[in-house]
Amino acid sequence: MWQKSSYCSEGNACLTVAAAGNGAVHLRESEAPGTVLTLKRAALHGLIRALKAGGTGTRP
Repeated sequence: MWQKSSYCSEGNACLTVAAAGNGAVHLRESEAPGTVLTLKRAALHGLIRALKAGGTGTRP
């Protein structure tokens, strides 16, 4: 079941998430629902931490 981010307003550019049966998480943008990014939970947590810190999550 896809869930919309609580930070999304009433527009079309929203992030939606869904839990995968294997413990991973699916991410997609509401404007392009056919494109799905699947991450392990640890990778998603790392991405969120990097974004909150103002980084991109990439290494030099």
